[in-house]
Amino acid sequence: MDLGLKGKVVVVTGGGKGIGGGISICLANEGAIPVIVSRSKLDSDFESKIKALCPNYGFYQLDLSKWQEISAVVEQIVAKYGSIYALVNNAGMNDNLHIESATTEELIKSYESNLFHYYEMTKCCLPHIKKEQGSILNISSKTGITGQGRTTAYASAKGAQIAMTREWACAFAPDNVRVNCICPAEVWTPLYEKWIKNFSDPEKQYQEIAKFIPLGHRFTTCEEIADTAVFTISPRASHTTGQILTPDGGYMHLDRALNWEN
Repeated sequence: MDLGLKGKVVVVTGGGKGIGGGISICLANEGAIPVIVSRSKLDSDFESKIKALCPNYGFYQLDLSKWQEISAVVEQIVAKYGSIYALVNNAGMNDNLHIESATTEELIKSYESNLFHYYEMTKCCLPHIKKEQGSILNISSKTGITGQGRTTAYASAKGAQIAMTREWACAFAPDNVRVNCICPAEVWTPLYEKWIKNFSDPEKQYQEIAKFIPLGHRFTTCEEIADTAVFTISPRASHTTGQILTPDGGYMHLDRALNWEN
């Protein structure tokens, strides 16, 4: 299926690794031009892979918690590429800040890392996306729907991203700009792999989590999230907006009792 993304410029925050990296590679495979905005430099293997797929890809190094600097970067992107078709807000991480131990100042700092740049990046890219009648995709988390316990800052930031998705879908519909959201659950990212190695038996810990995922009793891959993401932002999903998508093997919405006999 041709997704109609050839030559279209798509900004991906945190697009050099994990879910964001998967989205960038998938975009390049579809002929789009991924423009990555990330705090970390690209590792050499990833850089070689995406350059081979899209020699004209973009990379702008920015700590997105410094949201005041986003507008200047967006201006640089538009000056180089001339347009922005879509934005994927993805960067962030769970900092496990719990209301009983975290200060309000720490909450605000967490929002600077996980929420404010979603707002600012969207605000800065929006005029250009309107011209293209393009698309915005927010990568949130199942914690914004279910909660997780002892992670108030991150969960509330993710909940806000979901609310922004619905609000922006309403607000931008007259401009034919679509806004959707993906809420990953248990995704096998390099960061997750690093975390699980802290356990004495990583494989056992993996299985303890995976047994609650009805479809295949396995984690979702970054590529599976990326495939959903790239289709959703593409013109082939032209009448899809305001949706909260959960490609998670049924983890959130199917009865976990289904797994007890396995």
